[in-house]
Amino acid sequence: MRILQVTSHQKAGGAAWVADALQRAYREKGHVAEMAVGFKYSRDPQVYEIPNNAYRRMWPRFWRGVADAGYKARLPLLPRFSRALAAWGEPQRTARLNAGYEDFDYPGTAHLLDLSPERPEIVHAHNLHGGYFDLRQLPNLSKQVPFVLTLHDAWLLSGHCSHSFGCERWLDGCGACPDLNIYPAIPVDNTVENWQIKAEIYARSRLYVAAPCRWLMDKIERSMLVGGIVDRRVIYNGIDLSVFQPGDKIAARRELGLPPDVPIVLFVGAAKRDDTFKDYATMQTALAKLAQCMGSDELLLLCLGEEGKTERIGRASVRFLGRINDRQQVARTYQAADVYLHAARAETFPNTILEALACGLPVVASAVAGIPEQVDAGENGFLAPVGDADAMAAQMAQLFENAELRQKMGANAADKARVQFGLQRMADDYLDWFREILEHAS
Repeated sequence: MRILQVTSHQKAGGAAWVADALQRAYREKGHVAEMAVGFKYSRDPQVYEIPNNAYRRMWPRFWRGVADAGYKARLPLLPRFSRALAAWGEPQRTARLNAGYEDFDYPGTAHLLDLSPERPEIVHAHNLHGGYFDLRQLPNLSKQVPFVLTLHDAWLLSGHCSHSFGCERWLDGCGACPDLNIYPAIPVDNTVENWQIKAEIYARSRLYVAAPCRWLMDKIERSMLVGGIVDRRVIYNGIDLSVFQPGDKIAARRELGLPPDVPIVLFVGAAKRDDTFKDYATMQTALAKLAQCMGSDELLLLCLGEEGKTERIGRASVRFLGRINDRQQVARTYQAADVYLHAARAETFPNTILEALACGLPVVASAVAGIPEQVDAGENGFLAPVGDADAMAAQMAQLFENAELRQKMGANAADKARVQFGLQRMADDYLDWFREILEHAS
């Protein structure tokens, strides 16, 4: 098959990592796998940047080009300054954005099917927010070629937000939005009209919709998106089990320069205090309570994915490892830990928990979104109510105090990952579905 995936970046964030992993798997299985991205950073000749800038007027095209160069060069002030100048050349678009409309002004989207030398047989799109895709093109694209859309969050279901937390206004039209700052933020509450625009787009589309967990599919089936769905599937995300697998803990610690006999808790992701979705405050409190409960001053939390100086939290220490791009070294970090901790306020189906399970780590996590489909409480880890640091501390203490339980849960974790969360299983599920779609389309 000739498959064109669509995503914002090739390797940035959970959705992009899933797309990149599928790209490798599709190719290994003999298919022509290409990718269209909003922002290209690789040299892969089969990865195409959607030419949004090429179809803009000269002034905004120039300054947006400068902004994109600033992003790629990691110069944070240049994109902000350049986009402000570009806005002067697009007064109507700027006015709509200031009025709270979502940004669909990405003209290269209309040329998506012409990017590769041959037209794809099937398009497999991932998150369509992130400043690169014109949602208004869905009806046209989905009538030209089978269009599979994997949701990684709930943005398509609402008037602006990627996660609604406890709000259920998305069910019947949004309005009176409780938090306009949830990503992707809008300055003014125009969620009613945004919701209606999306509903009208979906009603004219023919979409094959996938979700990585039953929790998100349940939301999809209650949303306005259901009006444009031809078929739908729950397909669990998968990770590379040849990389993420149980390993020698002592050898991993020696390789990473970690103490051999200190209890180690691992968290992967940005540990920012102001992160809307993660819950660093609960994680911090749970760690302090755990150290107090264990009566130990030799407890270590590793935070993989963010830079920072080593901190003390009560009797425990927090070491920031920064971003590691080498997947083998990431796996070694999981293998070096005793417990994986994941405190969150909002999630979908985090790949980091799948990686931890595959490496044989028992998981202590917030019982939110699709996480209860990953963690079987009492079998391969524990689940705690959102924000409940006491429960998380008690659960981790139980694991550290009972080595036999920790080992048993770790073995169960690896077994579940091997059966349900492998990359090859995910790729096969999608490819089998693609064949069915193409057979019915012919």
